Amino acid sequence: MCGSACSSPRTPPGRLRFLRCMYVVGFMDLFGVSMVIPLLSHHIKSLGATPTMAGIVGATYGILQLFSSTIIGSWSDGVGRRCSLLTCLLLSALGYALLGLSTSLALFVLARVPVGLFKHSLSICRALLSDLVSETERPLVMGHFNAASSVGFILGPVVGGYLAEREGGFYTSSFACATIFVLNAGLVWILPWNETPGFTDSQAVRGDRPKQAVMNCSDGEGPQASVLQRVRAVASSDMWDVFLVRFLMAVAIMLYYSNFSLALEERFALRPQVAGYLISYSSMLGALAGCLVGPVTRLYRNDMAALLLHSTVLTCALIFLYATAPSVWHVVLSSTFFAISTTIGRTCVTDLELCRGSPGSSGTLLGAGQSVTAVGRVVAPLLSGLAQEVSPCGPPSLGIFLALAAVLLLLIRTPEWKRGDKAKHL
Repeated sequence: MCGSACSSPRTPPGRLRFLRCMYVVGFMDLFGVSMVIPLLSHHIKSLGATPTMAGIVGATYGILQLFSSTIIGSWSDGVGRRCSLLTCLLLSALGYALLGLSTSLALFVLARVPVGLFKHSLSICRALLSDLVSETERPLVMGHFNAASSVGFILGPVVGGYLAEREGGFYTSSFACATIFVLNAGLVWILPWNETPGFTDSQAVRGDRPKQAVMNCSDGEGPQASVLQRVRAVASSDMWDVFLVRFLMAVAIMLYYSNFSLALEERFALRPQVAGYLISYSSMLGALAGCLVGPVTRLYRNDMAALLLHSTVLTCALIFLYATAPSVWHVVLSSTFFAISTTIGRTCVTDLELCRGSPGSSGTLLGAGQSVTAVGRVVAPLLSGLAQEVSPCGPPSLGIFLALAAVLLLLIRTPEWKRGDKAKHL
């Protein structure tokens, strides 16, 4: 899962083992979650919830994620990645265990609260990886981590669907997910944190940029600022443009997929099963594209702003191709490259957030990015519903305009970013 590029001669064996373990954590995390997610709507319906009530419960989870992402990320900057990651994994396990006990709507809602508040393990893992590697290695490592996580998200629904066909399948899937999170916490606990190169002053020996993040709870080092001070610093920073690009592209991508199955059925008379195969095909390509991030960034000489601009232009063109596709083969073509362009684009946005933010605030920055995406998850269904009133092609057509807005913003702001980078290196 790691790839040969990650095992270069300069990578110490201890750090390489640590990276591989983090890839396993990312894989197991989304593997467990994706076992349960497809079954939630059926289960809440079986508990007697109306579609409106189910929508309110889903929105509540999104709102909890929206407000907790930045706070938990900032908290991880202060107390350390190990403590915060263990806390999030164990409390998420508690939430999924409660979900396995949810025989009433009230218990179901209660079970979603700890998950909504503390299911930020992937963001903390990304912050941890950012602390561990240099800026030049970061896109490669992040790409491999995203690829490993995506594979888990592809395989999880298969196992969850198999368990769902058995009696009490939802409860079995929920307890299996809780068990996976406990195992993940065990793996994080036994990792050799103090023996791994990159967690100590050896960073200075390797010539990496200064790190301020705290890796262990017992270190007693790291930023002393409060959580609210760190959140306020990010909110008042000049990073509105990066977050706006993230928001516009997140909504555009969600609009692309919002009525994918229904639109293919209405436009090309395709069965939902075929649409499902196409979505799985695109997801597999997205997972594989994570391994392409390293070579592509080297091709661009680590110019992430230019790479983000080009990937955004390609994504916009592919949404246009899908919205105007005269045949299903054009849809297959757009889905093929769409998975690659969006995977690279997400990695670029994350890397730019970390590059432009202050050292030691990677958790806060990544948490803020997740909050922005959470806003997109609230806005996208509303825009999709309105656009579908006009045409089955309405949602992706609206996504084209949002992607064009992101391209225009990047054309305006990229020169400013490059001037800032030059001034930083003088």
